[in-house]
Amino acid sequence: MIRTFTQDDLIRYVYHETTEAESKEIEQAMLFDAELEARYNEINGIKKRLDSAEQTPSDRVIANILDYSKSLNLLPNK
Repeated sequence: MIRTFTQDDLIRYVYHETTEAESKEIEQAMLFDAELEARYNEINGIKKRLDSAEQTPSDRVIANILDYSKSLNLLPNK
């Protein structure tokens, strides 16, 4: 019997948090369930967009943090 997989199962699968047995079950289920495969593709696409999002603060944010730190006298004056 093929198990019913939830969105949480697919998210765990996309992030490689499923066991080898669970991964094989999900892959097998996707072969026969187009809706499950479509949900997987959507979640995987979202993950890829999140992974490619800029992950560094802007120069303005860095300057604000440094200015705040200087106002607390945490950084030595130059």
